[in-house]
Amino acid sequence: MDFSVSEEQGLLIDMARRFVEEELYPHESSVEGTGRVAPELVERIRQRSIQLGLYAANMPAELGGGGLDTLTMCMLDRELGRASMALQYIVARPSNILMACVGDQRERYLLPCIRGEKVDCLAMTEPGAGSDVRAMACRADRDGSDFVINGTKHFISHADLADFVILFAATGVEESARGPRKRITTFLVDMGTPGFTLRPGYDNVSHRGYHNFILDFDDCRVPATQVLGEVDQGFEVANEWLGATRLQVAAICLGRCDRALELATDYAATRKQFGQTIGKFQGVGFKLADMELRRKSAELLTYEAAWKHDQGAMNDADAAIAKLAASEALAFIADEALQIHGGMGLMSDLPLERIWRDARIERIWEGTSEIQRLIISRSMLRPLEG
Repeated sequence: MDFSVSEEQGLLIDMARRFVEEELYPHESSVEGTGRVAPELVERIRQRSIQLGLYAANMPAELGGGGLDTLTMCMLDRELGRASMALQYIVARPSNILMACVGDQRERYLLPCIRGEKVDCLAMTEPGAGSDVRAMACRADRDGSDFVINGTKHFISHADLADFVILFAATGVEESARGPRKRITTFLVDMGTPGFTLRPGYDNVSHRGYHNFILDFDDCRVPATQVLGEVDQGFEVANEWLGATRLQVAAICLGRCDRALELATDYAATRKQFGQTIGKFQGVGFKLADMELRRKSAELLTYEAAWKHDQGAMNDADAAIAKLAASEALAFIADEALQIHGGMGLMSDLPLERIWRDARIERIWEGTSEIQRLIISRSMLRPLEG
């Protein structure tokens, strides 16, 4: 494995870094203060990212996307991750689940998302079913050539920007070695479909301006042509998506690690106490060393998983290790960076308090740290029939 940066990757990273610093950083304070991103700014950032070729960089080039491999995509996400989530997410990477679109679905959903004409959001989590996806209560019952959907989803990110929802719903029950379990099907549901309503979600300490919503389905009727993939095979579609998404989370965490560590290092090298820079005190210098150790370890684990994904060799444990390592490294680095800054670290004059707050959600969404550990331990025990 060679993770050295090629000339092409270097140019992409430099361009992405300039884009983040020039187009996103200047608006972070406004987003933190107002809790929103103005619609005109959303459009400006989207159009600028399209012009630069950063938009939909994860999708195949033959369909109009950037065609980046997974490792290079992680490098891009790392740069975007340095900025506020509410701003960086506008530089969309459509869900790779949409590659399951067929026929008319490609023209209605996949291609418009790649062109920046439509935005998707994904609805899986429910009030009573978070980590236990098979426990979802939202169901879709067959009625002739349609499905009738009933239930509620919550914690649905950026639904306010979305034109349609990629919805997971139970469509039956099957027997397994562990007893009955629900069959899951994936649907494409347009905003404004009768019986589908959107409600504001919960106030969140992390990711100000990047909102979560509650989705209610009350006898919402959708045609069977809106099934994404195969009926009862939604769990397989979800697994395809979760690995790539966990790598994205890991890469974004790396970007925030970079920014927090840079701020801490610069401060330690210039702030003076007792006649010398504070970085010369072991109490601070050792913190920097431990932060760099965590960051470098998370980087290598994330890049290894991305490289294996490009080789078709990544498994669930690889993605879980990357997500776990990077999200927990960010929690450590953000906290230590803030500690090095002392009281100033908690002031909104610096981005550290935001990075510190935002870091908390990364160990929860897209699979909690506990779920990642479960995946990893099972992969270790399974060959031994443990």
